[in-house]
Amino acid sequence: MAADSAASTSATRASGSSFYTAMRILPRAQRDGMFEIYSFCRQVDDIADSEGPREPRLVELERWRADVNAMYQGRTGTSMAGLARAVRDFDLAREDFLAIIDGMEMDVRETIRAPDLATLDLYCDRVASAVGRLSVRVFGMERESGLELAHHLGRALQLTNILRGLDKDAGMGRLYLPREALQGAGIASTDPATVLRDVRVGAACHVVVEKARSHFSAADTIMARAPRRVVRAARIMGEVYRLILEGSVLRGWAAPREPVHIGRWHLLAIVLRFGLL
Repeated sequence: MAADSAASTSATRASGSSFYTAMRILPRAQRDGMFEIYSFCRQVDDIADSEGPREPRLVELERWRADVNAMYQGRTGTSMAGLARAVRDFDLAREDFLAIIDGMEMDVRETIRAPDLATLDLYCDRVASAVGRLSVRVFGMERESGLELAHHLGRALQLTNILRGLDKDAGMGRLYLPREALQGAGIASTDPATVLRDVRVGAACHVVVEKARSHFSAADTIMARAPRRVVRAARIMGEVYRLILEGSVLRGWAAPREPVHIGRWHLLAIVLRFGLL
C-alpha cells in the first residue's frame, strides 16, 4: 500500500508538467519510472526555488545527496522506494542524480545573473541533460546515441525554458541570458529588470534561440536514426518545446511578454503524430 501511495504521489507531481502527456504514452513500467524521476527533480527544484535563507536550503540539498548515496548502498526508506525500484529496473546512474542536485545548488549558492557561456552550459547539463541521461535509460535507447540525445535535447529544452521564463526568473532576481550575448547586444547591465526593459534584449535572446535551434536539429538527427518506439516520448517533448520556442520568437521579446502555451488540440495532434501513428 505504501508503494502504491508513493507511486500515486509521484504521478500527481508530474501531472502539472509539460512532459506529462509524453510520459503517459509509455508502457506502465517506463511510465512509473519517469514519474519517479520527475518527482525527484520536482522536489529538489522546489528547494532551489523556495524563498528564505540559503543555508537551510543547502542543508536540504545535502540531505538529498545523502539519501541518493544511501539508496545506492541498499538503504532505502519508504519515501525513496519507488525511485529505488526505477534505479534497479533501468540501471540508472547515481552520478546523474547527484548532477541534478549540483545544478540546483548552483541556484542556491548565488543568484545567477548573466553567466558566461561555459557556466550556462554546465548549468544546462546538470539540470536538464542529466535528467535526459536518466530518461533515455528508461526509454531503452542504445547507450551512445542515448547520451548524445540527452546532451542535445536536454540543452534545447532548458534554453527554451530560459527564454520562456525570463520574467518569472527576473522576479526571483535571476537572469540566465549569457553575458556574451548581452555584451554582443550592447547591454552592459546584468540586473534582470534593467535588461528586460532594454530594447536590445531581443538581440541577446536571438543568440540563445539559435543555440536552442542547433541542439533541436542535432536531437532530430539522432532520433531519426533510433527505433521509433524508443524515442516516441522524446519526440513529443521536443516538438512541444520547439513550438514554444518558435512561438516565443513570433511573439517577440519586448514587454509585455505574454506566456506562450500549446493548446490542447495542438498537443493532441503532436501526440497522434509522434506517439501513436
